[in-house]
Amino acid sequence: MLDTCKLKSACNLPFVYNKKINTAGTSNADVPLADPGMYQLDITLRRGQSLAARDRGGTSDPYVKFKIGGKEVFRSKIIHKNLNPVWEEKACILVEHLREPLYVKVFDYDFGLQDDFMGSAFLDLTQLELNRPTDVTLTLKDPHYPDHYLGIILLSIILTPKEGEHRDVTMLMRKSWKRSSKFQTQSLRLSDVHRKSQLWRGIVSITLIEGRDLKAMDSNGLSDPYVKFRLGHQKYKSKIMPKTLNPQWREQFDFHLYEERGGIIDITAWDKDAGKRDDFIGRCQVDLSALSREQTHKLELQLEEGEGHLVLLVTLTASATVSISDLSVNSLEDQKEREEILRRYSPLRIFHNLKDVGFLQVKVIRAEGLMVADVTGKSDPFCVVELNNDRLLTHTVYKNLNPEWNKIFTFNIKDIHSVLEVTVYDEDRDRSADFLGKVAIPLLSIQNGEQKAYVLKNKQLTGPTKGVIYLEIDVIFNAVKASLRTLIPKEQKYIEEENRLSKQLLLRNFNRMKRCVMVLVNAAYYINSCFDWDSPPRSLAAFVVVEDMLEDEEEEDDKDDKDSEKKGFINKIYAIQEVCISVQNILDEVASFGERIKNTFNWTVPFLSWLAIAALCVGTVILYFIPLRYLVLVWGINKFTKKLRSPYAIDNNELLDFLSRVPSDVQVVQYQELKPDPSHSPCKRKKNNLG
Repeated sequence: MLDTCKLKSACNLPFVYNKKINTAGTSNADVPLADPGMYQLDITLRRGQSLAARDRGGTSDPYVKFKIGGKEVFRSKIIHKNLNPVWEEKACILVEHLREPLYVKVFDYDFGLQDDFMGSAFLDLTQLELNRPTDVTLTLKDPHYPDHYLGIILLSIILTPKEGEHRDVTMLMRKSWKRSSKFQTQSLRLSDVHRKSQLWRGIVSITLIEGRDLKAMDSNGLSDPYVKFRLGHQKYKSKIMPKTLNPQWREQFDFHLYEERGGIIDITAWDKDAGKRDDFIGRCQVDLSALSREQTHKLELQLEEGEGHLVLLVTLTASATVSISDLSVNSLEDQKEREEILRRYSPLRIFHNLKDVGFLQVKVIRAEGLMVADVTGKSDPFCVVELNNDRLLTHTVYKNLNPEWNKIFTFNIKDIHSVLEVTVYDEDRDRSADFLGKVAIPLLSIQNGEQKAYVLKNKQLTGPTKGVIYLEIDVIFNAVKASLRTLIPKEQKYIEEENRLSKQLLLRNFNRMKRCVMVLVNAAYYINSCFDWDSPPRSLAAFVVVEDMLEDEEEEDDKDDKDSEKKGFINKIYAIQEVCISVQNILDEVASFGERIKNTFNWTVPFLSWLAIAALCVGTVILYFIPLRYLVLVWGINKFTKKLRSPYAIDNNELLDFLSRVPSDVQVVQYQELKPDPSHSPCKRKKNNLG
């Protein structure tokens, strides 16, 4: 089941109710006046019957939206290839009055395209009887073709009056993808009693191991499978494994667990098709409430509506330290708590919970001179604090361009090379939140206990936008744990926007690649000069090195079979676009690789450069005392027995993992701190206040 609880803010309006339910979709514009109040609407979306076919195969992939007052308050999961879908999903909606009807819309999901409309209906909330379960049948209609029959939606509804609810203390924002994969931010107002719904109660660690005997979806008898996971509003998409029915993913990621009793993880497998809609392979679910905590479970899941199995490892663990508080509650100012934190990350506790690298405290104090987002000349700003996939929010300060939040956020640090992102949005009741500005701060660049004014940047972090934000940040970490964690795969953000084709971005990546190539060309000229004996000592040294290392390697290029299937013009355009995106991404990866090597030697991140020097020194000492052949023998034994000792271990390359922590030139620009106007100095502000 998917449980959501959302608060719909609006002006107080009266209500009436009757025993008879109006399911014909009529509006309730002529409702008599009565006492206003707060109500809880518990809706169970049961199923649909005889829905309209919108796909070429004579089926649809339906999902349902609930709206009140023009704002979306619920969205169901997608039921693939079914005109009689069964959802059995629950939604809990808080409404301030019953004047606005519940607007139910049904859509057919189309991957990468605009979803098709399948019908809609209105439910008059004033006709519901209080505190009594009511079964409702809604007949779907299309306003443009009112005579067409589009099927029915079955609901069960309970309307309950709620008294004495506190409102508008904090808010929760979750990020989700639009169906067109465009990034969208949804913000919901929550009461004080719901403040804890921001804070996760546990971590669900999932390792996607492999697929077995998946269904062949391509004409060559194979598939290009990938897997999507969803837990509530959290989503993750695996990498694509080309041309196989038995893919080996070996990917690990974490979800936050907000409900104590667990939840349902929806899993769908897909076949990637360039230039057209991806094929659905199958689906399955994991009921977290049936799994014991602090224990790793190996699950072999049969795919429904398809063929094959997925093999997962799932581990439920207790929540890491994460909190939201006012400035009056400061962990680091309390001497006992500070000593406990310092003890937890002392050098003596190196091997205690290697994943817990450090502690981060962020004070979000205020912002000044923000951008105007509303027609009133004001904004309704709130602040989002993100560390990798952990995100927390402040409350909203309404109609203010100089908001004061005065909140403290604490996080556990899993990777000291993570980047703290602080984004300011404007809350908009009827639309997604408007972007006002953002800063990205690498944890290793933070100066503890210093209140600083950070100039807000644009979405790409390439230039300034209007306004500054005042932050005070403290980082405490164990350097040895941080160094060890540098040599394992970096945590991937699973809500990042997919790359899109951009002429400007493609040109930038080409120029970056060109600079890297020119470095190699210059190196080749340098090497060639060794053979010309312009410098005899250098040429002699090169001759000795080449004699020892000369070894020819041959590489074979595998050519993919050409697809003889003729594609339409639109499909060719999509295919060309995907090829261009692939070229754009490859250029970015190659250029970033070269820039990271350069920045390691440029001491862009001193911690990483010192770590590289320490590793080289340790390697030199080991080679001095232990013959190289023994080290190669140990390395080979370790490599060949790794799968035997740990069958589900995730493959990694320590050198590449190290380089992934070094910022590229683009990231260096994004993380570069802009100088604020002197008038925004905290010290000067205090003097002005005294004056």
